[in-house]
Amino acid sequence: MNPIQMVDTKTQYHKIKNEVDAAVIAVMESSRFIGGDVVSTFANNLGKYHGSKHTIPCANGTDALQIAMMALGLKAGDEVITPSFTYIATVEVAALLGIKPIFIEVNKKTFCIETADIEKAITTKTKAIIPVHLYGHSADMEDIMNIAKKHNLYVIEDNAQGIGNDYTFSDGTSKKTGSIGHIGCTSFYPSKNLGGFGDGGAIFTDDDALAVQLKMIASHGQSKQYYHDVIGCNSRLDAMQAAILDIKLKYLDEYIAARRKSADYYDAAFASNEKITTPFRVGNNNHVFHQYTLTLNGVDRDALKLHLETQGIPSMIYYPVPAHKQKMFEAFGGGDYDLPISDWLTERVISLPMHTELEKEQQDFIVKNILDFVNR
Repeated sequence: MNPIQMVDTKTQYHKIKNEVDAAVIAVMESSRFIGGDVVSTFANNLGKYHGSKHTIPCANGTDALQIAMMALGLKAGDEVITPSFTYIATVEVAALLGIKPIFIEVNKKTFCIETADIEKAITTKTKAIIPVHLYGHSADMEDIMNIAKKHNLYVIEDNAQGIGNDYTFSDGTSKKTGSIGHIGCTSFYPSKNLGGFGDGGAIFTDDDALAVQLKMIASHGQSKQYYHDVIGCNSRLDAMQAAILDIKLKYLDEYIAARRKSADYYDAAFASNEKITTPFRVGNNNHVFHQYTLTLNGVDRDALKLHLETQGIPSMIYYPVPAHKQKMFEAFGGGDYDLPISDWLTERVISLPMHTELEKEQQDFIVKNILDFVNR
């Protein structure tokens, strides 16, 4: 059996090595490393796949979120509603801009923002809702957009873990997550479903005026070279990453299908065990399995993680501390929140190896070791 990886980007690369190597060499031969046709081509192809009118590449997913808030005119003293059970980048950039994150619960099944709690958190200072499509499962965007419309709020989708996910509305229509809110943000960190060979990100919108703002802010606030109309930043996707991502984009649906196949295997293996709750999903169209995350019931999660390590099986805890309990948010009243579901999840979740190259023999070994531990 091959060594088990949490994410196996090396094997995935070797399957498309010739295409990737040729694209990288072409960029080096062109000597156009920043901007240019390669970046524009990738942005256009990604926009077509994603179903968004405007696609603005940037340096990483965190920058994408910051640029989105800046483009919407959010300022110090404003409030944004966001889940606490998320990666820190979602809320870190708000605090960086002096915007106050208002933390609310997630749904225990989906791990995504609890829509029933959103309206309770709205104040006169609220300007936006930031749903996170955590682990690759879609937040309830139909309800979120209805709430936003009712209260005249912006919606910024944190789609760093959900690219390629098709969200189906009650009328049967569907859209990609990240293309539903006013602005969508994603990441091309190497472990992502569409991952580069370095950092990268993108911002999506259908709003022409917003697109102009987003592009300017990502490029030092420039309307044209050396003419700076607004305060901006320097956030660019380099041509080499764009070339690699454009190739991998062609395989994204195939990659998602492979992840779902591995998730199906895990689901079936753990289905009858009362101590293990597998990821919630309705059909196959609302989860792209960036992570495969179990919720343990009556099991020492940390002891299980240690046991897996001794067997050469990697696992991860996403996330051990919710945002509202992070020291960095003490100044924003983080300690004043009572979010029992988020706290409960941080003590019970564990993510298993999940990537496009998982082998049945590897999954057999993972499952056996988990069940042996849980049932002993």
